[in-house]
This record gives sequence, C-alpha cells and structure tokens, in this order.
Amino acid sequence: MSAIGIVLLIIGIIVVLVVVSLIVSYNRFVTQRNLVTESWRQIDVELKRRYDLIPNLIETVKAFATHERQVFESVVQARAQAQQVRSQQGIHAAEQAGAEKNLSGALGRLFAVAENYPTLKSDQNFLGLQNEMTDTEDRIAAGRRFYNGNVRALNTRIEAFPSNLIAGAFKFEKEQYFELDEPAARDAVRADFSSLTGAGPSDQSTYTQQGNQPFVPQSIQQAPQAPPAFGAPQQQFPQSQPMPAQQPAPQQQPYGQQPYGQPPVPNPGQNPGGGQPPQFGQPGQ
Repeated sequence: MSAIGIVLLIIGIIVVLVVVSLIVSYNRFVTQRNLVTESWRQIDVELKRRYDLIPNLIETVKAFATHERQVFESVVQARAQAQQVRSQQGIHAAEQAGAEKNLSGALGRLFAVAENYPTLKSDQNFLGLQNEMTDTEDRIAAGRRFYNGNVRALNTRIEAFPSNLIAGAFKFEKEQYFELDEPAARDAVRADFSSLTGAGPSDQSTYTQQGNQPFVPQSIQQAPQAPPAFGAPQQQFPQSQPMPAQQPAPQQQPYGQQPYGQPPVPNPGQNPGGGQPPQFGQPGQ
C-alpha cells in the first residue's frame, strides 16, 4: 500500500471516530433532556394532587371558622395563580416555584387559624386531610430533588468542553432548577395536634434518653425532695453506732518457756509438781 493510501485510511478512521462520538454525545443529550422532562412530570402529578386537596380543606375549616373569610380568599387566589403557571406549555420551574411558595404561605395561615378552634383540631376529616397534605409535600420534595439532580447533570454537560460544541450546534439549552423552600413548605401543614390525638411530640416528652441508654419514663425517676414546712421538725436519720473496740488477743507463750519469776508450766502429761504420773495401781503422791 502506498503512502497516500495509508494517509487516506488514517483520515477515514479519524472521521469515523468523530462521527461516532458526535452521535453518542447527541443521543446522550437527548436522553438527559427526556429524563428532565419525565422527572418534572412526576412533580406535576403531585402538584395537581395538592391543588385537589385544597377545596376540601377549605370547606372543612369553613364549617368551624366561618369568620376567616380573608384567609380563605388568600388560599383560593394562591391556588389559582399556581394552577395558571402549571397550565403553561413547557417547563417553567422558577416561576412555578414562586407560585408554590405563595401557596405554602397561604396554607400556613390557614392551619394557624385551625389551631384556634379546638373542635376543628379534633375533627377526623380535618386530620385526614392534613395527613394527606403532608404526604403530598413529602413526595413533592422527593421529586424536586430528583428533578434538580437531572437538571444539574444536563447543565454541566452543556457547559463542559467539548460537549458544549454539540449542545450549541443542536440548540440544547439549560433547564431551570425547581428551588422550593422545603422546610417552610412542609411546616405549613405540620401543625401539632398531638394533645388531642394522643400521639406525637407531647407523648414523647415524657421519656428521656441519654446516649445509648433505653428510654426511662420521667414518672418513675426520683423526684426532687420538697423542703420541710415552716416550723416542722426535720427528719432525723439514725446515726451509725461506733464499732466496739477490739481487745488484743492474749499472746501465747512459746512451748516450754515462761516469764521470769513464775512457776514453770507443766508439759503435757506431767503433774504441776513435776515428776512422772502415777502408774496403774499405785497411789498418787
């Protein structure tokens, strides 16, 4: 093969590799864009479920709090604004996030009103709607994290080299993040009605835990002793009696020895006067 043929072969191989890399990169962009769209649809489903729960929630609160018309109207207006943004074509994550923040604030005021009516707080229908709203907020938060992760991956590839060349050639654009104040949105529907339902933080406060030790009810812990009443005699505790002094044990003299000036101690088998013991049949001395 001539030198020209080798050069043409190398050029052909390079062109094929470039075309294949372009196709792979383009297909990857398409996959990421579709993944962003699909993750946004999951959020959209939960947003619609949230909007559907609001009318029932308002009607339930109205039955007990008839004088809170301004609060009801603010919730209705915020819901209508959020639905209007949702009905637009395409993904408008930033605008939708702003509308959802307003709606969360209106719902927070609605639940604050509910806390002023003990009968409403104990209503089973209201408590059920509150639990459904809380579950919906949790699913929206999970979908938001999934969506923002896909948006981050797509936007990073659009900015990075050399994939940014392909993105510019095929008009792949960055997507918006769905930035929602997650704690504020969920706290709006997390009112504490545990004092009426018999479960929740109010019951858990009767237990204490230290480190890895098991929970111990405070009711069985030792209570502090109250001071005695004025003029009452103080409780006297019996004093411990001193132990009697121990007498030193008498010293035992060594065998066969005695102090000076005292008669000798007889050995075993001998009479005190000395000599041998009397034999059998003989009178003693």
